Amino acid sequence: MLKDQLRDELVRQAQTGLPVTYKELARRLALSPPGTMHRVTEALEQLIEEDIAAGRPLLSAVAVSRVRPGIPGRGFFLEVRRAGLFSGELTGPEAFAFHTRELQRALGFYGRSISPEVADAVGVGEA
Repeated sequence: MLKDQLRDELVRQAQTGLPVTYKELARRLALSPPGTMHRVTEALEQLIEEDIAAGRPLLSAVAVSRVRPGIPGRGFFLEVRRAGLFSGELTGPEAFAFHTRELQRALGFYGRSISPEVADAVGVGEA
């Protein structure tokens, strides 16, 4: 299943301490058009549901948009809002802070603290 392959790829990516773009994930998973990004985002939303149900950090936070550098797309925030984890605006400081916390939690849980480069880029100290 795509979501299982995506989870494996995100765990490997989390172990590097760096986020990865949706486009790069699609490339690594050898997905081809049409609907490539839609399939990736649907699978990411499924992972959010699984992580919430299991009480794990949101591994999907490791995936970020190329259009919104360093932060996931709107679908991530809509999904966590629907799940009751986030109630802020989909863009701006609240979204950025929520994502930063979840990214730190996911990177720490799956094997590595946030990298110094990411910490500098998002304006937080090392986790």
